[in-house]
Amino acid sequence: MYSSSEKLPHWDLSNIYPGLDSPEFEQSYGKVVSLLDNLDEYIERKQISRSDALSSDADLSQLSERITEMVDRLNTIFSLVYTLNSYVSSFTSTDSYNTQAKRLYSQVQAQIVRAQQAEMLFAGWLGGIGNNLSEIIEFNSTASEHAFYLQDWADRSRYLMSASEESLASDLSLSSLRAWRNLQGTITSQLSIDFNLDGEVKSLPLPALQNIRRYNPDSVVRQRAFEAEIKALESVREPLAACMNGVKGFTNVLNQRRGREDAIHPSLETSRIDRATLEAMLSAMQSSFPTFRRYLKAKARRFNKKSLPWWDLFAPVGKYNRKFNWSESQEFILDNFGSFSGDLAAFTRHAFDQNWIDAEPRDGKRGGAFCMRIPDLEESRVLCNFDGSLDQVSTIAHELGHAYHIECQKGKKFLQYQTPMTLAETASIFCETIIMESALQAASSLDEKLAILETILVGDTQVIVDISSRYMFEKEVFERREQADLSADELCEIISQAQKATYGEGLDENHLHPYMWAWKPHYYLEDISFYNYPYAFGLLFSTGLYAIYQQRGVEFVPQLQDLLASTGLANAADLASRFDIDIRSIDFWEDSLEVIRQRIERYLEL
Repeated sequence: MYSSSEKLPHWDLSNIYPGLDSPEFEQSYGKVVSLLDNLDEYIERKQISRSDALSSDADLSQLSERITEMVDRLNTIFSLVYTLNSYVSSFTSTDSYNTQAKRLYSQVQAQIVRAQQAEMLFAGWLGGIGNNLSEIIEFNSTASEHAFYLQDWADRSRYLMSASEESLASDLSLSSLRAWRNLQGTITSQLSIDFNLDGEVKSLPLPALQNIRRYNPDSVVRQRAFEAEIKALESVREPLAACMNGVKGFTNVLNQRRGREDAIHPSLETSRIDRATLEAMLSAMQSSFPTFRRYLKAKARRFNKKSLPWWDLFAPVGKYNRKFNWSESQEFILDNFGSFSGDLAAFTRHAFDQNWIDAEPRDGKRGGAFCMRIPDLEESRVLCNFDGSLDQVSTIAHELGHAYHIECQKGKKFLQYQTPMTLAETASIFCETIIMESALQAASSLDEKLAILETILVGDTQVIVDISSRYMFEKEVFERREQADLSADELCEIISQAQKATYGEGLDENHLHPYMWAWKPHYYLEDISFYNYPYAFGLLFSTGLYAIYQQRGVEFVPQLQDLLASTGLANAADLASRFDIDIRSIDFWEDSLEVIRQRIERYLEL
């Protein structure tokens, strides 16, 4: 709870549009619809599809003209429609009661689907023109500037169905995949659990109950919260199991029809890594489990236990007494960012001064934190729920890292800055590390050092150990779903076995969390599966880069800026090679995990 009298900021959106009902917003929406109508007409007239490309007698200059036209149109449309999307999202995320914003959001989403359908047709056409694409890239400046995007989509087009089938799948996703996702979100967000806290029975939403389960200082209260959470999720397990089966079953069918190797294959493509990279990283992570179990058992001993029950995984250890008001949090972030780069500090000062951050928790505002791009303005906006804690200061630094990544891509066009999640966390985790390492060095007591190290290691454990369990769970669910629907009992059994395999003796096997599958939204996303291992990639890649920064100092800064500017222009392996990093080798991942191992050793010494 934020107790300072200092008012927390709301973000300023006035330079985007004056309001949801403003003529400017309405004009932009009308423009997107018109641009998409014109694009659909152009695609039909110029026969932009895979089948048309294979049978076309167009010469090289005609093909070149179509590439230029399609790239220019898609850049303009995507930039505008996602500006509209971000603007509307800024209202839905801060005021869930705003029915006008919800209606406009659904309308904008429909236009995004139209743009994506056009892009799929273009991708199929690119794959159909074959070697002509390489020749065109050599002499066409637009094609050359977008070479990675064009070649990437041409390669991925091998796994597209026919144009009519892809269009049908896209249309059906609104009432199938997205409907299952929305149902899961509605069920879990509307759960209300009666809970006795400090002698008063309150009706709590699931996230509030989970925060008590994680962070309440009283172990008995944490256990009661855990038991209430399990009971609540058990009450809705059947519809949630149906959602899981619906999403995974539909996705399996699409993967099979598209000729995919397996369920993991599409995620490798969107992550811009290959299977060798994933296997090297997962192998290194698995080898690190014994080290994490040492940390977990050491934490258990602090509670006079042999191993941790689930409700103690996040339990606070040590004590960090400092509370930040908003001005102090800004000063702390600016001072520490400045020690890394004056450019990063100046950008952050601009974000603070221009009110890019919405920090005040309030009724109707979503929890958590995020950073969103405003494409047409080349700006960002950050949402958080500031409570004065070091954890929230670190969260703000993390989201400002995302904003700085966007700043480094300034001048790039929409199709040039699309960043895979594996690389999207690079700047954010880097900035978060700057803050937490500084706080650790400035800690004035062993109790403070312990509390800060505990906060860091809880996060590391989630990203390495728990993410591994989620990956194992999702992989097995996809495989078993090919044969039949999975019951709620089977889903509970799969996640429990995955938790045992990863946490091992560090976790009390009598007190696992068999319903982690039920409330995690990542499993129900319609457009991406395995929304788990990219987090581990992001943490370990950024940790490796931070270690290089500690060796090289200021000369590293422009190299990092160049990397951030280029994350939409190359695959992960090529970008990593700029730092002599081989992400296909287990050695790099083990070196990054060694940094975490050293943190654990410091923790064990306290």
